[in-house]
Amino acid sequence: MPSRTATLRAAPVSQLPEIERTVSEIGAKVAKARAERGWSLAQLAERSGLSTAAVHKIEKSGMTPTIASLMKVAAALGKSVGYFVEEVEATRPVTVIRADERTRLYTSKQGLELQNISGRYGPFWVAGAEARLEPLADSGPEPMSHPGEELVLVLDGRMTFTIDGEPYDLDTGDSIHFRTVRPHSWANPDNRPARAIWLAIRGS
Repeated sequence: MPSRTATLRAAPVSQLPEIERTVSEIGAKVAKARAERGWSLAQLAERSGLSTAAVHKIEKSGMTPTIASLMKVAAALGKSVGYFVEEVEATRPVTVIRADERTRLYTSKQGLELQNISGRYGPFWVAGAEARLEPLADSGPEPMSHPGEELVLVLDGRMTFTIDGEPYDLDTGDSIHFRTVRPHSWANPDNRPARAIWLAIRGS
């Protein structure tokens, strides 16, 4: 007689009990969220503080993540833990974030602080943050490239974006909008902080 575990593994996802079905769908949701960001397994592993092997096992449902691991993955992907464990994602057409309730978003870039100003990916296609850049901060030596678009409005100070090797200097009040599949980087060229509203539109 087959064991309960074997029966669960063989059953279609739609026929599993609610808890097992929810757990079995975590991996697919992680993989989908990672793909939306255009990240490799190694990039998600680095941003979440997990090993590449662990992320691979989670995505393939070969390992049920601990709460701590799931929190790290969720934070790295800019999603709530609830996104991964809700059976049906709730649709919230309106999100209000009070000025004193903003959460700090994860970024691997040095000298950059991001405070969330938007609803999370899932119900929405756009994510926004107020960015604070330290003097002379930059995105690093390697240009970035990933699906989607970005729209940046400089509120204070100056920023320089380099897209396809061409620099674009922005002063206070200037904005830039570009497709992020093009190699791009950013920098604060001044010896004083800069501040900007930064919107990211995920790729379809």
